[in-house]
Amino acid sequence: MMGEIEKSRMLLLYLLLVATFQKAVSDDHQPLSKVAIHKTVVAIDEHAYIKATPNVLGLEGHYTEWVTLQYSNNKPTIDDWIGVFSPANFSASTCPGENKMTGPPFLCSAPIKFQYANFSSHSYKDTGKGSLKLQLINQRSDFSFALFTGGLTNPKLIAVSNKVSFVNPNAPVYPRLAQGKAWDEITVTWTSGYDISDAEPFVKWGPKEGNLVETPAATLTFDRNTMCGAPARTVGWRDPGYIHTSFLKELWPNREYTYKLGHRLFNGTTIWSQEYHFKASPYPGQNSVQRVVIFGDMGKAEADGSNEYNNFQPGSLNTTKQIIQDLKDIDIVFHIGDLCYANGYISQWDQLTAQIEPIASTVPYMTASGNHERDWPGTGSFYGNLDSGGECGVPAQTMFFVPAENREKFWYSTDYGMFRFCIAHTELDWRKGTEQYEFIEKCLASVDRQKQPWLIFLAHRVLGYSSAGFYVQEGSFEEPMGREDLQYLWQKYKVDIAMYGHVHNYERTCPIYQNVCTNKEKHNYKGNLNGTIHIVVGGGGASLAEFAPINTTWSIYKDHDFGFVKLTAFDHSNLLLEYKKSSDGKVYDSFSISRDYRDILACSDDSCPSTTLAS
Repeated sequence: MMGEIEKSRMLLLYLLLVATFQKAVSDDHQPLSKVAIHKTVVAIDEHAYIKATPNVLGLEGHYTEWVTLQYSNNKPTIDDWIGVFSPANFSASTCPGENKMTGPPFLCSAPIKFQYANFSSHSYKDTGKGSLKLQLINQRSDFSFALFTGGLTNPKLIAVSNKVSFVNPNAPVYPRLAQGKAWDEITVTWTSGYDISDAEPFVKWGPKEGNLVETPAATLTFDRNTMCGAPARTVGWRDPGYIHTSFLKELWPNREYTYKLGHRLFNGTTIWSQEYHFKASPYPGQNSVQRVVIFGDMGKAEADGSNEYNNFQPGSLNTTKQIIQDLKDIDIVFHIGDLCYANGYISQWDQLTAQIEPIASTVPYMTASGNHERDWPGTGSFYGNLDSGGECGVPAQTMFFVPAENREKFWYSTDYGMFRFCIAHTELDWRKGTEQYEFIEKCLASVDRQKQPWLIFLAHRVLGYSSAGFYVQEGSFEEPMGREDLQYLWQKYKVDIAMYGHVHNYERTCPIYQNVCTNKEKHNYKGNLNGTIHIVVGGGGASLAEFAPINTTWSIYKDHDFGFVKLTAFDHSNLLLEYKKSSDGKVYDSFSISRDYRDILACSDDSCPSTTLAS
């Protein structure tokens, strides 16, 4: 008896710790929020300096370049830091009305990233001299570097560098492919500094070794007034440039295509990107090997080590690297929410699109909306928290195309060969009787399982099952109200696998329905599953979430590490799922499903109406 009481006490203590930990992580989601811009004092010191070389970047057509900083402060401290600002002029004269200050500080915006002055110069504290290498990406404006003393919480600006810029800051950059609304359509979205009043955007494309054609692109952008709150419409605001999307239609199944982005200036000059390539989607139901990568909550990180004050997305670069290394064996990618954790610092969207460019420019990069994209009080989101930093979904909906009827309602379906994917939007109401519930049922009900046997449900928050500490704390093992209505749809339409992000780890359940395992097998499933396998794959890169110290009957495999899932459909009867760690790309968990079409037709609990024999 005492043992049980002691266990209960330990569990209660654990849950209290988890609650504290969750709040701490929530408060630290965006490293740039540590910079107290509102406390900045301008105190230029004639004895301090910071110099950047080279002045001009991108002379060989690159969109990513390294700069070297040399700096000095005759009163150095261990808390001195360097901020990267873009545009280079961040003085009070450029402050918009909403952000205007009546006196010091005179900074209008947060830096796009920062690093401590002693990061690579360990003697800086003693000598006051240091050097630092930082990586810049083309973000449509010039850059300057500022040396601060006083730490992040009481910053004092003592020196500003010369300006640095790319040779063409407006150049088309960071193409991202996505599935169109039809199976034979691919969309190409990219970012540039050219409005349609400056140049005509288009894509020049065609089959490899074939004739190329030009297809025009639509152009979108958003402004500060589209943001719903701070910091997105105050210190985190940065002009996102122009977002262009071209629709490449009537593609031949599995054919290789080449493309490049173009902007035709009105003086007759054309600005070109480099050349890229992609493979068109298979026909729905086509019997060929098809490979899909799925993960959530990746974020972005800086290759130069900057910006990561609290190391919030330490697995991000490794996940990106492993997917790039395996790219020749990947056909499509799903990033299911919490894309870059910009949280209102708009410059970070460029950082993400630059990081994923080798992937997104080659295979469709499909996204879902998470709490850090959408949630903001009073905007119709299902959760009234501040997780989007005032973005309220606008950057995610503009920067990435999805084949939704309405991108404000970020739910959609897409077919890829033998797969049907139904992607939900957990930040808007999904419960029975809602518009989204009707969409989910239609998506699941309309698939022809003889042609597309592999039915996959994707969403950001865990609407199924998770042993994460904060879900155990709530006593639900899921998002509250998560599966109450949806589990009947998953069962009725025989969803094979449901996957989620939000919880930053990996966990796989047995095939399950109403909290009961419907199949005793763990790795090699044959025939009717009788339930749905639920998988948390939120370990894309953001700081890991702890599991509760309890074991459930339905949890088959857990991993407190960064990783992603790869699905391989070999044919209509054989599917393989592999969980790979981001650290080494090796498989640490896997299972296979082998079955015939009649196994899908077979009845399970609540999946078929009652039947009778006719004479």
